[in-house]
Amino acid sequence: MNTLTSSPSPRSARQPLLAAGAVAFTIVSWASAFPFIRIGLQGLAPLPLAAARFATAALLVIAWLAYRRPPLPTWRDGLRFVLCGFLGIALYNALLNTGEKTVAAGAASFIVNTLPIFTALLAAVFLGERFNRWGWLGSLVSLGGIAVIARGQPGGLTLGAGSTLILGAALCSASYFVLQRRLIPVYGALTCTAYTLLAGAVLLAPWLPGALSSLGSAPHGTLQAVLVLGVFPAALGYATWMFALGYFGAARAANFLYLTPAVATALSAVLTGERPGLATLCGGLMAIAGVVFVALRGRA
Repeated sequence: MNTLTSSPSPRSARQPLLAAGAVAFTIVSWASAFPFIRIGLQGLAPLPLAAARFATAALLVIAWLAYRRPPLPTWRDGLRFVLCGFLGIALYNALLNTGEKTVAAGAASFIVNTLPIFTALLAAVFLGERFNRWGWLGSLVSLGGIAVIARGQPGGLTLGAGSTLILGAALCSASYFVLQRRLIPVYGALTCTAYTLLAGAVLLAPWLPGALSSLGSAPHGTLQAVLVLGVFPAALGYATWMFALGYFGAARAANFLYLTPAVATALSAVLTGERPGLATLCGGLMAIAGVVFVALRGRA
């Protein structure tokens, strides 16, 4: 009996390669944020750097919104997007940029990458998601890793030290993710990201004039850092991440993000000359192990 077989179309055959490329681009672009923040801080203060970065990203976001014309949010959802922009963009970057004035880029990336734990904890409290004893154990291991990293950074984990500010940035990002969960089914992930980035850019706008005046006398690398931060991690990285999510699914795609701190540490060594100390490496492994444990066993 003859059977009809059809060969896969060139488009479908390219999908795995495109998805792998999207993941790689996302990881490298998000990892690059940490060393480029350190470079940008050589010529700009933390808040002006954030303002210049997201003003750059806002230009791309506005162009995308004008092209796609997604539905406008209701006034109530608009307020939620403003809160998302405040927590996930403005406050997150204020804390991260200030923390990176004293904390090495590689160490900062390990601390920030614990945000899935904070997301799970906040989801358990505010969204009723269950968090079992293994989840709590993984959280303790990860937080122990952060403590080890902080010991190797100026100020340790004392209140107001760089490590605690970056830990606060991770908590802000987790709060933003939890807050955005109810908006994504209504508007879509990419549209939610666009509205959040735009809201964050508007909230940071008061520091933009100072950033523009400082860029004239800043080192040449500062302007390059602003452009890289605005175009790649803030804008294009999210677009490629959404493509990867659509192909791999959220659970599988999230596993790739565990590579981000390692890539950030390698990029930092190349771009800024920073070499991670033993405390950063050991603490980073503990932090990532805790995150992986929570992802695999932490939910009831």
